[in-house]
This record gives sequence, structure tokens and C-alpha cells, in this order.
Amino acid sequence: MKKIKILLCIALIAALSLAVIACDNNDTPATPDAPAQDVTPPAGSGDFDWRAHAGTTLNIMFNQHPYADTVIERIPEFEALTGITVRHSVTPEENYFDVLTLALNARSGNPDIFMTGAYQIWDYAPAGFIQPLEDFINDPARTFPGYNFADFYEAVVGALRWDLVPGNMVGTGSQWALPMGFELNNLAFNQRIFDEHGLEPPRTTEELLTAAKALHEFNGPGTYGVALRGTRNWATIHPGYMTLFATWGARDFEVVDGRLVSRVDSPEAIAMTDFWVELIRYGGPPQWTTYTWYQAGASFGAGNAAMLFDATCNGYFQNYPAGASAESGNLAWLPGPLPPGATYSRSNIWIWSMAMNAYSQNQDAAWLFMQYFTGPEFQAWAGTRNPDAPRRSVSTSAEYIGVVGASVGYLEALEADLPHATIQFTPQPEFIQTTTMWAATLQDLVAGQYSSTEEAMRNLAERKTALLANVEIPQ
Repeated sequence: MKKIKILLCIALIAALSLAVIACDNNDTPATPDAPAQDVTPPAGSGDFDWRAHAGTTLNIMFNQHPYADTVIERIPEFEALTGITVRHSVTPEENYFDVLTLALNARSGNPDIFMTGAYQIWDYAPAGFIQPLEDFINDPARTFPGYNFADFYEAVVGALRWDLVPGNMVGTGSQWALPMGFELNNLAFNQRIFDEHGLEPPRTTEELLTAAKALHEFNGPGTYGVALRGTRNWATIHPGYMTLFATWGARDFEVVDGRLVSRVDSPEAIAMTDFWVELIRYGGPPQWTTYTWYQAGASFGAGNAAMLFDATCNGYFQNYPAGASAESGNLAWLPGPLPPGATYSRSNIWIWSMAMNAYSQNQDAAWLFMQYFTGPEFQAWAGTRNPDAPRRSVSTSAEYIGVVGASVGYLEALEADLPHATIQFTPQPEFIQTTTMWAATLQDLVAGQYSSTEEAMRNLAERKTALLANVEIPQ
């Protein structure tokens, strides 16, 4: 059986590699001698040679997401500018990181570049799968003059920096990836539904629960108060739940005597989770355990949910462009709701990013791709399509403000939450497993399989601490 499993893994990796290679969006590979088409280089390029690696073929792995869509749309321009052929694959988020992990474990150098979140860096970087980027960023021979790394919001780009020490928060160490776009987590609501029911948009957790209960079946069976994620997956914990968890004053881990100890059983953690369970039971989706990013956003856009506590852009894509959903034009935003005693929301941040495979044989060509698609000019174009722009020059431009600011309250909510936003999780090597355990506990709590929230969270804390018992923290 062991041999069979090994052979199956090898076959899956081989199939994955072929799939990535086969997903070519250009039937005519470029050659070093092919003449450059009349494509204008990004502003600020100066004498930078965008065709230094013409004839190279790059393989890119994307998660299925609007951020990936904007990059894919402009790949032909990049190919014409550089003479580089780009082949890409797109995988739904439910399977994406499993597929990517298999590919990276093969150490074949394929893909050359991959889309990632910050949490996955805590696994991939210590394993040696990701190439640090600071030597590329700081080399004027490799980076075009107008790239302007300092233009990135530090709260965003700094979250992709880590020193590889479990328990140390993000912000220091190597730059492991570059942001394509980020997502805060706040509250979106349907202004039409609230007006029809004479309700004020909630700004506190008490008001949120009251409104969610009042809007239970507001338009018959299947309609409800607030859309929330609920699958047994780490992605259930990181948006609204983790934002409110941190705002409530709770922490996931603490370093004690050189070991990571779970603190999900603190009084603050128990109180917050107790609130969350009540919110789901009396105001959440009837099929909550099936809800991912996609289901939560679609339900909100269809008018089945009166509110959405999730990624900022999840609701935005239902509101823009006009006609994007049944409720397009009716949606509005607020900063994250505040529990008693809190004066601002501590939003957990998610950053869809590009990282370079440490085993890539085409790293200089890969760096051209990365800087082109995270540079100011491309991100200015993408910013009116993807609303959470990681560059200051984009988010303060008149075009961006005119387009994104048309969604009521969106920019104001971002402005309120971004100064206090960061990754609220503690970096550690078992992030995926411990957070998936957390989601499973939340499901079991909602299903009534524990006598109390305190019992559930104490049990979870013990299991999380035990899982990390052998992780030593350098002193």
C-alpha cells in the first residue's frame, strides 16, 4: 500500500506538471531573434532592457480569483514587450494550495511563479520553496527605475516579510512575495433591505446580532441576516471571525518558555466565539457549513443575505460593475463592528501575492514578470477592477477614487480599518492544520456537540498546543 501511495503521488505530480505546461495562452512561442512589437514599456523604464530574456518560457500557477483574471488579461502585452512566452494554469481556491504544495514538493522549478497568501509563506519559506526577493528589488540592473517599491503600503507589503522564527510576527526578515492585491474584512450591507425594514446599519457587535436576528427570513425561507463562511477549512477562520477575535482582544498563540501555547481558551476568545456561534445560529446562512468565499459573496449579491462579514472585495465584486449581481447598486460598507470597549477594528488582512519558486531555472525572467504585474502602471489599470490597491499612488488617484468610491462607504471603511490591519495570526509551521481544527470546532459548536463554548475552546487549545509541542523557538 505504501508503494502504491508513493506511485500515486508521483503520478499526480507528473500530471500537474503537464497540466501547467499545457495551459499555454500563446500558440506561437517567442524566440530571441523575434522583433519586438510596438509595445510601450511601463513609465519610468528609462533604458531598462525588458527583452533581456526573450525566448524564455515561464510557467505560472494562479488561484481562481479576479486578481488573477486581470493579470491573465494583460499577459499578451507582457509577452510582446519582453519576448517571453507565458504558460499558466488556474485552479479553484478549494484545491489550489493542495495542488501548489504538490508542485513545490517536486522541486522541479515548475511553476516559476505562483500565487500565494501570506500564511502559506510560513510553510513554504522554511521548506526552501520560495526565493527571497530583496536582492532583486534592490538591484538596479534587474529592477526598472520606475518600480518604486516604497509606494506599497507597509501594512500590506510588510505582511509578506518574515524572519522564519515561529512565534515572531510578520514585518521583519526577507521579502518572500509581492502583493497583487489585499483584502481587509469588514461589514457590507444591503441598503435597500435595511431601508425597507426600517433598520440602521450596525456599528457594534450588539447591533450586528440584533439586525441579523431581525432579518431572519426577511423575504421568506432561504433569506437571512448575514453571510459568513463555514466550511471545515482554515479559510473559515481568517476573514470575519479572526477580525472580530483580534478586535475582542483575543490571541491565537503565545510564546511561553520557548514553546508556542494556544490561547484560544482565554476569556476574550471564549466570549467572542460564543457571540459568533449565536450569530450563525440565529442570523447566518441555513447552509452555513457549505459556505466559502464564493457562496458568501454570491448569496449577498443575489439578495438572499442582508449583510456580509467577509473580505472587502467579496461584496464589491457583486456591486461593480453595474449589473454584476441582482443587488448591484444597493450595497454599502462599514468598518468592522466593534465589541464592548473597542474603539477600532483590528482587521485581519489577506494578501494575494506573487512568489518565485526557489528552484526555478528562469529567475531573472520570472522577476521581469513579477515587477511588471506588481508595478505602478499595471496596478493603476487593475485598481479600478480590483478595489483594494496595495500601492498608495493607485488608491489616491482620481480615477481609482471615482470608480471605487462610487460604492457607498467602501473607501471610508478601508481608510478607517487599514491603519490597524495586519495578519492577526501568529506565524507557525502548522497554521493550516491548527486553523482547520479551529474551523471544525466551530462547526461542532454550532451543531451543539459541546456543552459550552468554554469546553470546546479548552479542548481546542489543548490539541493545538500539543500539535506544536516539538516546535522550538530560538532564544
